[in-house]
Amino acid sequence: MIFALLKQRRRQRLQARHFPKCWLETLERHVPFFRRLSANDQAELLGHIQVFLAEKRFEGCDGLEITDEVRVTIAAQACLLLLHRKTDYFPRLLTILVYPSIYVAEERRHVHGHVWQEGKIARLGETGRWLDALVLAWDAAKSGAADPSDGKNVVLHEFAHQLDYENYAEDGAPALETRDQQLSWQEVMRIEFASLRAAEETGIPTLLDTYGATNPAEFFAVSTEAFFERPCALRTRHPKLYAELQRYFRQDPVEYSAELIHGC
Repeated sequence: MIFALLKQRRRQRLQARHFPKCWLETLERHVPFFRRLSANDQAELLGHIQVFLAEKRFEGCDGLEITDEVRVTIAAQACLLLLHRKTDYFPRLLTILVYPSIYVAEERRHVHGHVWQEGKIARLGETGRWLDALVLAWDAAKSGAADPSDGKNVVLHEFAHQLDYENYAEDGAPALETRDQQLSWQEVMRIEFASLRAAEETGIPTLLDTYGATNPAEFFAVSTEAFFERPCALRTRHPKLYAELQRYFRQDPVEYSAELIHGC
């Protein structure tokens, strides 16, 4: 109890700090969605970024130097997921490992029965329920921020997984406040996930990345990308899915979407 109170007070002090001018310039130059947020949301996001950068450790890999541009650009995208909600700032995450570009990771994939396949796979990002780390390719994280309406954002994707883990599961359902919300979420996600799997099997074009058909956890991560990057299209083509995500995130990204530039 005392520890929680001290943590809350420390975070309040961090949120109230003057936001460095050079960090703000980075946001305005490299994170276009920041300029479209309301003044209140901008202020809230800046406070979240202060806490995030004070609590998370960044490490460069393959010679990448961790600069303020790297830290602030990634933090801003991650903290967009926290607006308007009571948050513990991705509590299971301690370290963010950043590679310059696509990196190669070892993967052990289940084929069937007792058969497993091992090999190397190129990746832009990854995290895991039992890890206290998250891995990102910097060029993908930077380009994802620069083009906020292409439907792809590795930072949003990987940090959505971290939200999924907050209820100590990896099932595509983050911590939801009420039983009714849990039941509604389960029903909508079940139907939408099945629809995406059917589209992937038949080759029907979809708004959602068919990687989301892998499992419910990936479906939530892919849906989160679409919610923030293609909100107008998602609201039109998947209204029930959009409504569930809007209820959870307590945001309506249509209000600040880059899609508005081209008409929603």
